[in-house]
Amino acid sequence: MQIEYELKVLDVDVEEVRNRLVELGAKKIGDADSQRYVYDFTPVKENSWVRLRNQGGQVTLTIKEIEHDGVDGTKELEIVVSDFDQTHKILEKLGYQFRAFQENKRESWELNGVQIEIDSWPMIPIYLEIEGSSESVVMDVLSKLNLSDKQVTSENTTKVYARYGLDLHEIKDLRFE
Repeated sequence: MQIEYELKVLDVDVEEVRNRLVELGAKKIGDADSQRYVYDFTPVKENSWVRLRNQGGQVTLTIKEIEHDGVDGTKELEIVVSDFDQTHKILEKLGYQFRAFQENKRESWELNGVQIEIDSWPMIPIYLEIEGSSESVVMDVLSKLNLSDKQVTSENTTKVYARYGLDLHEIKDLRFE
C-alpha cells in the first residue's frame, strides 16, 4: 500500500486561497463533482474501508487504512475502474453493503507537483486539502500559502465532521440539497 501524505486546513477563506495560488503560479486543474460509496470490510476492520468514487468522470476503487492522524498516517491502494454503477453492483454481489453514499465538490490545483484541493462537503465549512509525495513538500506548500496559523489537521473526513458535532457514520445519504 502507498502512503498518502496529506493534510487539511479547515475553515479557509476560499477567495484568499485562490488569489494566493494564482500569485504562486499554481495551475488550476479543474472542478469536479464527486459521488462515492463507502463500504466496510466484512468483518469490519477498524479504521479501514473500501471507497468507490466517481470524481468528474474518473472512477476509482480504493482501500484506505488509517494508522494514525499524522500527515503520513493513511495508506491506500487504488485502481481505476471503468464504470461506477457496474463496480457498485459487483461489490454488492461480492457481499459488500455500502455504509454510506456521499457527495462533495472539489476544485483542484497543482503547485510544484503538489495537489491542492478546495473541498466542499454538505453541512460543514469548506476546507483545503494538500497532498504530495512527502511530508516536506506538503509542509512547504502549506508555508507558501501562508496558512500555517490556521486550523491544520491530518484527520480524516469523519473526524473533521465530528469537529462540527456530526457523526459521519450515522449519515447514510450525504448530498447537497
